[in-house]
Amino acid sequence: MLASELRLGANLLSDGSCSFLVWSPHSKAVTLDIHSPAPAQIEMSALDKGYFHCNVPGIAPGSLYSYILNKEKNRPDPASKSQPQGVHGPSQVCSDSFAWSDSAWQGLPLRENVFYELHVGTFTPEGTFDAIVLRLADLKSLGVTTIELMPVAQFPGERNWGYDGVYPFAVQNSYGGREGLKRLVNACHQAGMAVALDVVYNHLGPEGNYLNDFGPYFTDIYKTPWGQAVNLDRAYSDEVRRFFIENALYWFYEFHIDTLRLDAIHAIVDLSAKRFLEELAERVDALSLQLKRKIYLVAENDRNDARVVLARQFGGLSFASQWNDDFHHSVHALLTGERQGYYGDFGSIHDVATACREGFVYSGQYSQFRRRHQGNSCKETSPQHFIVFIQNHDQVGNRAKGERLSQLVCFESLKLAAGIMLLSPFVPLLFMGEEYGETAPFQYFVSHGDEELVENVRRGRCNEFEKFEWQPDVPDPQSPESFLLSKLHWELREQGYHQKLKFFYASLLKIRKISPSLCLAAKEESRILVSEPGAFVVERWHERDRTAVFFNFQDSAVSLSSSLAPGAWKKELESSSDKWNGPGELAPALLQGSSRLNLKLQRRSFVLFRLGEGGAA
Repeated sequence: MLASELRLGANLLSDGSCSFLVWSPHSKAVTLDIHSPAPAQIEMSALDKGYFHCNVPGIAPGSLYSYILNKEKNRPDPASKSQPQGVHGPSQVCSDSFAWSDSAWQGLPLRENVFYELHVGTFTPEGTFDAIVLRLADLKSLGVTTIELMPVAQFPGERNWGYDGVYPFAVQNSYGGREGLKRLVNACHQAGMAVALDVVYNHLGPEGNYLNDFGPYFTDIYKTPWGQAVNLDRAYSDEVRRFFIENALYWFYEFHIDTLRLDAIHAIVDLSAKRFLEELAERVDALSLQLKRKIYLVAENDRNDARVVLARQFGGLSFASQWNDDFHHSVHALLTGERQGYYGDFGSIHDVATACREGFVYSGQYSQFRRRHQGNSCKETSPQHFIVFIQNHDQVGNRAKGERLSQLVCFESLKLAAGIMLLSPFVPLLFMGEEYGETAPFQYFVSHGDEELVENVRRGRCNEFEKFEWQPDVPDPQSPESFLLSKLHWELREQGYHQKLKFFYASLLKIRKISPSLCLAAKEESRILVSEPGAFVVERWHERDRTAVFFNFQDSAVSLSSSLAPGAWKKELESSSDKWNGPGELAPALLQGSSRLNLKLQRRSFVLFRLGEGGAA
């Protein structure tokens, strides 16, 4: 029997037995230690490439087990599906069976996605998967199509962003475990919504990470800011790659996840002729055909590298899309006036216009913040290749005190930011609570059991913010207060200006959905004209649908001169309307397209026009 014919970890078989497979190439012997319900120790058989295996009859779901390496170290299963007693406890045998009711679900076209990123523990008072199910109707009525979960792989304690996970196959037990996640995904698909999941393949957390005891999962040749680099191109790397590829596929076929967002792929160092990420994308494409539904890989990549999304035949990785930080930075810097850290590379209206037109602002230009050239050309990309946002967990939570945009800018600026994102042809992502101007911060929080590690985290956070020139008064990440302060205030959604902002987001998303020129236009189907130091006009078209949006980022009203295609243009929405708690509308209800027209806009506002029937195609 070959190890490649078996699945990693503990897997119940149809004959009532359980297959246990673990990779430990430096071990001479591995013993399966069954803790419950009937304690037993079973010597495992050595297979090829350093794997050990055994089939054990009579193992029931819920049984606890671990592995004894070389008669010495007793460790949980690296491919554990459940850690009911935490990261240091034994692993649990789990059944794969679940009463799925989503057989008709085929996924969503990427261009139809509206992502909504959330942290399970702070999204609801309960902090569980089941509690999210009760909020799905609210999100769907808003216009959200896809919820995106921050990492749920088992991490130490009960409070964590999830990027310190140490058991990639196990679902965090305090969130509701694997059954809770399956119930959530099933409910989303029944509601016509997709589910994206953030996964981390560039490092694992430090506490509870016993992989080095099993084999060379990591290498010291490369470094990451967060821990040892994963060994993807050195000796034994074939089996390390198998571990993470099998994990990625597992989320798709076992949990019916629709999209995986890979965290910080720029920190994945791999000099192989065939890179791990390329192999992963090929396997996901093959699985999509097998499952007969749309599944996607999305990347976070700090390098502005268009090759991530380019087709493999052109030397790319063929990922479906990637997060575009440049879009966020250009809008944030212009609205807030902040120039600390990487915001120093941004701040002009031309940066925002470039982001709206191309995707990357830095596509090979010199970055003063990085002290080097940044990025490569994205001219061969399509709008769907970029996921854009004005807030996310990184850009909010990695501020010293976790302030949201609602705490940094005025209400008119919040609406302007929403407009620049949701009326772009890129795939939009909202961060939980953004749609109603949540006032709670989103702070960094952990619940480590190792005091030395806790102190290192505290010190590291303070050092990180020095380059941003933020005050060193950083909230304690280990304090339960940092976690509790980050929970959403759901009652705000129905109060005052918060409710207005929620309806504003819903209106924009509805307009976006019914306007092909807003959600389907290619790069060549657009025209952007910067007409004032802080204002510009975007005209987009697709087939017979044509829209024009006038944006004013200045702190005073402006008169814009522009030209539009011939025909009658009807005003669809003006952000300064008193309907949206604004200072009042200045733009007319109708415009006649001509070679020259003048339009007045309130400060920090935008107005959207749509070409009526009978206008230019």
